[in-house]
Amino acid sequence: MTHKPWNLADIERAVRSSWSADTCTPAHRPHWNTDNPARDQCGVTAMVLNDLLGGELIRGEVHVDGERVDYHWWNRLGMGIEIDLTREQFGPEEIVVGGDVIVRPPQFVRLREEYELLRDRVLEALGPQT
Repeated sequence: MTHKPWNLADIERAVRSSWSADTCTPAHRPHWNTDNPARDQCGVTAMVLNDLLGGELIRGEVHVDGERVDYHWWNRLGMGIEIDLTREQFGPEEIVVGGDVIVRPPQFVRLREEYELLRDRVLEALGPQT
């Protein structure tokens, strides 16, 4: 059986199909729904994309009425190409500002279970790479 290499469309499809209440931040879990599946998935999604594609982890601030209410995570690959699969989670009143490179700690502790669950689902959805 021959397997094709993964492309970005394959990875995006695998990530989006793997999100669930179990992969979002625990505080948001009771509010997660399929109408906005990207909500509170940014940290674990950025980590999984970092596993698969390398690059840098970027963290910006989410502001409402000029005040920070949260953080938002996404990825930057070579040549400044940015990938943010969860940007659509925000309403019009939520503005993402800034974007600092965050060094990935060797032991990712926060949201470890959610990250591992999403990573395993994504890898299963992608199948073997040639």
